[in-house]
Amino acid sequence: MFTTQLGGLYQRISSSEEESIEETARLLAQATFGQGRVFFACFDELQAIEVNALHAEEQFSNLHSWSEDVVLNDGDRVCIFVRHTDRPQALALAKKSFEQFIPFAVVASEKLKDAGEMADYAYTYISMGVRKGLIPNDLGERIVVPHTLAASFIYEAIKISYDEMVNE
Repeated sequence: MFTTQLGGLYQRISSSEEESIEETARLLAQATFGQGRVFFACFDELQAIEVNALHAEEQFSNLHSWSEDVVLNDGDRVCIFVRHTDRPQALALAKKSFEQFIPFAVVASEKLKDAGEMADYAYTYISMGVRKGLIPNDLGERIVVPHTLAASFIYEAIKISYDEMVNE
C-alpha cells in the first residue's frame, strides 16, 4: 500500500508541476550563467534536501550553504523548501528577497491557490501536494506524511533540468 500511495504522489507531482519544475531549474541556472550563487533555504526536516545537494555523490553545482547571515545579491537565486508556507522564518526570507528584487522559488505542501503571500512573492512555486498521511493505521488515522520524500523527488527533477541547462 505504501509503495502504491507514494508512486501516486510522485505521479501527481510529475503531471501537475512539470512546468514549474522546469521554470525553477531555469531560474536557478540564471545564477550560474551570471555571477550569482544558488542557495537552498530548507526548513525543518527539509534540511535534508540541502545536505543531499551539498554532499551527495552528484552535488548541485554552484550551490552554497544558506543561513540567515548570508547577504544575497541581485545575481543570486534561492529555492525555499518549506513544509508549509506560513512558516515565519521562510515567509520573512520570501518577503526580504522580494523587496530586494532577488527572484526565488518555493517548494511547499500547499497548492498554489492556497499558498498565500509566499506564492505571491515567489517567481516560481512548486506544490508537493502533501495534505495528510499516505496510509491509514488501525485507528483510522493517516500516517507517513512524506514531506521529505516529495521534496527529494522535486529536488531531483529540478537538478536533472538544471544540469541539462548548465552543462550544454
